Amino acid sequence: MSAIQVPDAPVVLSTASVYPEKTPAAFEIAARLGYDGIEVLVSSDPVSQDIEMLRRLSDYHGIPILAVHSPCLIITQRVWGRDPWGKLIRSKEMAEALGAKTIVVHPAFRWQREYAREFENGIARMQDETDVVFAVENMYPVHMRDREVVPYAPSWNPLDRDYPDVTLDLSHTAMSRSDAMDMARKLGGRLSHVHMADGTGGQNLDEHLIPGRGGQPCAELLEHLASTGYEGQIVLEVSTRKAADREARQLELAEALAFTRLHFAAGARAQAVPQRRFSVGADGTVSGDPRP
Repeated sequence: MSAIQVPDAPVVLSTASVYPEKTPAAFEIAARLGYDGIEVLVSSDPVSQDIEMLRRLSDYHGIPILAVHSPCLIITQRVWGRDPWGKLIRSKEMAEALGAKTIVVHPAFRWQREYAREFENGIARMQDETDVVFAVENMYPVHMRDREVVPYAPSWNPLDRDYPDVTLDLSHTAMSRSDAMDMARKLGGRLSHVHMADGTGGQNLDEHLIPGRGGQPCAELLEHLASTGYEGQIVLEVSTRKAADREARQLELAEALAFTRLHFAAGARAQAVPQRRFSVGADGTVSGDPRP
C-alpha cells in the first residue's frame, strides 16, 4: 500500500497569535511546537518592523518567515506612516529581504478615498514588480441592529473583485455571515493563503478562536484544501490573549496546530482511498465490490 501524499502546504504561526506577548515569543513557540514558519504581522512592536532583528530570530530558531501581514489594521494606522501605498512598498521590501512568499493586505477603508479608487489597479501594478504574492483578505461588514455598515472599499468580499490572489480568513467569514466553503470553492485557484481560525459571528466580535471552538467549517475547509492539492500557506491567526501564562498559550497553539494537521491529512487520505461502489439488498446480499 502506497503512503498517503499530503500536499506541500506549510502550517504557519502568525505573530498576532501570541499577543499580548511580543514578536520574539512567536518564533520561540513556533519552533518548540513544530510549526513550519512564521507570518509577521507588522505592528507597533518595534521588532515586527525591523528586518535585521526578524532575520536574526528566524536564523536562531530555525523558523523561516513565510509571509508578511502589512500594517493595514485600524490599530496599525500610524505604523510606517499614514500613506497606505508606502506601507505596501515597505511590506514588499521586507518580504523580499526575508524570503517571504506572501504579503497579506486588507482592502482600503472607505475614508481612504483615493487609495480605495486605485486599490485594485495599484495592487496589480505592484504585483508586476515582484515575485512576492499580494493576497487580499476577505473582510466583513459591521451589523448594527437592523443596519449593515461596510467600512471597506471597493468591497469587503473578494468574490466581487478580480484579485489574482486572495487570503481567506474564517473568523472574518463568521463576521460577514458568509458561507466559507462556498467562498473557497468559488475562489478556486485564486485562494492562495488561508488564515485558519474560528468564530461564532456574534456581537460583532472578530473572535479568531482556536479552530473547532466556533461555528465555522474549519475541518471541512482543511479537507477540501487537501483534496484539491492546495499548496499555499495555512496560517494560524488565533487569539490567545486570555491565556493565563506562556504554558497555557502554548497548549492552545499546540491544539490549533494538531487540529490543522489532522484535518488536512484527513482530506488527503480521503482523496487517496478509492470510493467503494456497492449496495446491500433487503435480504442482506451485497452487489458490487465493497473492498476499498
